Amino acid sequence: MLSSVWTQPGSETRVRDPMLDKDEDAPDHRGPVHDTEPGEPRDQWARKAEFLLAMVGYAVGLGNVWRFPYLCYKSGGGAFLIPYFIMLFLCGIPLLYMELSVGQYTQQGPVGALEKICPLLKGAGLATVVITFIFSTYYNVIITWALYYLFNSFQDPLPWATCGNPWNTENCTTGLNRSLLHNGSTSPSNEFFYHNVLEISSGIDDFGAPQWDLSLTLLLAWVIVYMCIFKGVKSTGKVVYFTATFPYIVLIALLIRGLTLDGAVDGILYFLKPKWYLLGTAEVWINAAAQNLGSIGIAYGGCIALSSYNKFNNNVFKDTLMIACINSATSILAGFAIFSVMGYMAFLQGTTVEEVATQGPGLAFVVYPQAIATMPVSPLWAILFFIMLLLLGIDSQFCTVEVIITTLYDHFHPFIRKYLKRKEVLVLVVCCVSYLLGLPNITQGGMYFFQLVDFYAAAISIMIIALFEVIAISWIYGGNRLARNIEEMTGNKPWLYFIVCWYGLSPVLIGGIMIFGFIQYTPVRYGDYYYPGWGQAIGWVIASLSIISIPIGAIHALLKEKGGFVQRFKATLKSKIPDRGALRFEPEEIGSYQKKGPSVPPSYNEISRHEAAPLSPMQESAL
Repeated sequence: MLSSVWTQPGSETRVRDPMLDKDEDAPDHRGPVHDTEPGEPRDQWARKAEFLLAMVGYAVGLGNVWRFPYLCYKSGGGAFLIPYFIMLFLCGIPLLYMELSVGQYTQQGPVGALEKICPLLKGAGLATVVITFIFSTYYNVIITWALYYLFNSFQDPLPWATCGNPWNTENCTTGLNRSLLHNGSTSPSNEFFYHNVLEISSGIDDFGAPQWDLSLTLLLAWVIVYMCIFKGVKSTGKVVYFTATFPYIVLIALLIRGLTLDGAVDGILYFLKPKWYLLGTAEVWINAAAQNLGSIGIAYGGCIALSSYNKFNNNVFKDTLMIACINSATSILAGFAIFSVMGYMAFLQGTTVEEVATQGPGLAFVVYPQAIATMPVSPLWAILFFIMLLLLGIDSQFCTVEVIITTLYDHFHPFIRKYLKRKEVLVLVVCCVSYLLGLPNITQGGMYFFQLVDFYAAAISIMIIALFEVIAISWIYGGNRLARNIEEMTGNKPWLYFIVCWYGLSPVLIGGIMIFGFIQYTPVRYGDYYYPGWGQAIGWVIASLSIISIPIGAIHALLKEKGGFVQRFKATLKSKIPDRGALRFEPEEIGSYQKKGPSVPPSYNEISRHEAAPLSPMQESAL
């Protein structure tokens, strides 16, 4: 149906593709950009809501709860929200829009999408999958800890509320006086985490063996992930209705409970108190940009992979705004919930919020559980808190594994059909391999290994990968060309603001973050523990596992071409995606179509008569 016609000054009259006016939740049987196996149409989200919930679950993770609040407080309090939202609009939203559009247009995962966009830099797509695979092996360890705490929450009193347990030392004290903790005494929650859960050793050179209880819990965590994704988006789309929404109910409940505690207001004021002078430091702005990229999941491949299951005409712009806004709002909401409890702990210990505030596993598994243990009906609040952590982690984890599955299925489909027979078997193999590779994280020295992988894989590699991905899409493929692709899908061109960000602001910001990170680089450490030289070397090897994919991909692309080096190089810079324009009609032709009545749309053959009106990939496959 000819739904809308508009004229822009200085441009020809355009009409929207009639196929774009379908119900977004209606089945879409048009073929994708890439070639698929006969009789094997690509899976699609059953409903738009499933994609949105999956993306929200992927973006909103543990970092929103245990990193953003602390980062906000350390980087200027309420003043930090200024650089945070500026970087969100200059970097976070444009790059999210870019990745979602690329995945939806190419209908492929990150490797296939980058290979079609710029064969020379297809290795950047592979690098995102490698780093995602590394990430999946240790991220599930956090879910394992949450499960372990959840199982131990069905006790009264909570096992981390008292001393006198087999894992406690003579330094354990239940007193809340901060001066006692500074004199060598430790809290029962601290000893529960380090002596019972981790059984932590003296260093990475004292590695030990996997603990049987954590090994079984890690296995359970992977079973949960498998059950969520073994049917692909068909099962994931159903699970996210619960996993992506229930954490908000718990978070709001924890916030309401926190606001009723003594000292809560002081904690929130400390969280929001602006430190304007910090806005003049480069580190604050770098932190704001890095938090946006890391929280949304830019360059991890998840945005491209999940959007590749969208319908071709899905309004990706609306999705981008909704996902980004929900992610940021959740971070701020979590800040209120966390710092209300930090204020309560400071009140109990007779000290300042600054002395209590922390981030990462120390916040989720030491400080917050310690606060819960002092509340009435503490087991109930502990159960709710660790269910929230579990669901936040599971959401991010199964979307992360979906990146790996999507890539393998897209590129090794004949092999999988011949030897594994079913996609469910592929998912099982990936989960089993990831489980085995995650076992080093649950040894006595596992926490040191965990910190090493997290620092070098997530902090160092990801910015390099993000920079090459943006160069491939924005500069080599072209921001204007991507804008035409988006118009082809949705009927509307992106705002000029997005094109400016794609071409200039976003790549410059990512490059600035990367350079600043290398200038400010200090070897990783865990608390007061400094890693030996060979430990640092392992970290750099882990970082290189993903980065090396970029030159390997470039060499492979060059070897596949013919001719001299210059000819090969030029060929690998050319996209495999036809440069298509928007549908165009002359004004008199529009009138002739309108006379046919709204029930008779222009046929694809009629549209294809016009040289200036190339067909969309979906239309080509429909002929």
